[in-house]
Amino acid sequence: MSEELKNHKKGVLEVSAIENGTVIDHIPPTSLFKVIKLLGLDRTTHQVTFGTNLQSKRIGRKAIIKIADKDCGDEEIGYISLVAPSARINIIRDFEVAEKRVVEVPTHVEGFVKCGNPMCVTNREPHIRTRFDVFTRNGELALRCKYCEKITAQEQIEIIR
Repeated sequence: MSEELKNHKKGVLEVSAIENGTVIDHIPPTSLFKVIKLLGLDRTTHQVTFGTNLQSKRIGRKAIIKIADKDCGDEEIGYISLVAPSARINIIRDFEVAEKRVVEVPTHVEGFVKCGNPMCVTNREPHIRTRFDVFTRNGELALRCKYCEKITAQEQIEIIR
């Protein structure tokens, strides 16, 4: 009996491997669609496969994204870190992990997160890009607006890309 048939009979279904591209693993399930929006995967022509609420020994439940024929750069990984700091990034070449990228939280972010203060100049003047300092507060990631100093908690981050 083939391995595929054995796995099917056991109820195990696997997402097929990608030949080249990026795998973003260990995303908190609540952050999956934020990562998709951040990376513009809702508008991409690349093949994208994702799953959510999958079993994870490390974090209990997780989400995963596989993007064929696309490498995530440092800036994109910085974006991911804001909404999924526990994520793991693997660059795939010829069906093998060629590189493991570290998710590092940037100290500043600009232009893709909305300020939560409706009176902030960035919400009233569309030509002014948002700018935030990134810091940790009570063990959680938070953003401080450079203009109005409003603090945005990680779970309240709203993507404007």
